[in-house]
Amino acid sequence: MSRRKKKEHHEDHMDESWLIPYADLLTLLLALFIVLFAMSSVDAVKFQMLSKAFNDVFSGGTGVFEFQSPMPEGQMESPDERKEDVEKNDQQAEAEKDQMELLALQQKVNSYIEDKKLNDKLNTSLTDEGLLLTIRDNVLFESGRAEVRSTDLNIANEIADLLIMEPPRNIIISGHTDNVPIKNARYESNWELSVMRAVEFMKIILKNEKLDPRWFSAKGFGEFQPVATNETAEGKARNRRVEILILPRTSNNPE
Repeated sequence: MSRRKKKEHHEDHMDESWLIPYADLLTLLLALFIVLFAMSSVDAVKFQMLSKAFNDVFSGGTGVFEFQSPMPEGQMESPDERKEDVEKNDQQAEAEKDQMELLALQQKVNSYIEDKKLNDKLNTSLTDEGLLLTIRDNVLFESGRAEVRSTDLNIANEIADLLIMEPPRNIIISGHTDNVPIKNARYESNWELSVMRAVEFMKIILKNEKLDPRWFSAKGFGEFQPVATNETAEGKARNRRVEILILPRTSNNPE
């Protein structure tokens, strides 16, 4: 009888097999809190490494730790990539600021044109290349000649004053002609005439001591960059011109 009671007492002993899954559950909860803490960090790269480490440890499970990155796939950025993004944003801000400066300069030049009643001879346009000031050739030159007329030196000097900027910008002066052939004792082609007109006008501009020659260059395009048709007298008049291109600061690179 005593043996039977002992046996029955042993069979009534509490089953402790639940401790194993309970311990596993605690481990999972601990790991979950660690993962949640990692997700609160802005460093997505470290999170990805942590996630991979837990997947390796629990590779025999159901993939509990196969969490997605806090950032969408393809947008994980390394420190270098983040630096590039910051630099791009800075460059964009500088470009916008530069455009505002060029716009202010354009308004200043337009006011000069209005005051001097030169609307039919000078005009401005703001493009991606910079601020372009166009001067008709009949404002500065005699037909077939490159020397600035003495009667127009005052206009050239006033334009020089408009080009004084701080800090300075690169400025390109270019000459253009119509397609009527030219050949005289001085110039054998429109190309040569356009080059010399740009150079002669630049020489007048640079007599202003406040302008640094390092920021200036001259070009001649002859008849090869027309802005109007050469089939009409009006179109030819528009093509005969000197242009002053004031470049954005991003392209400033004086030697």
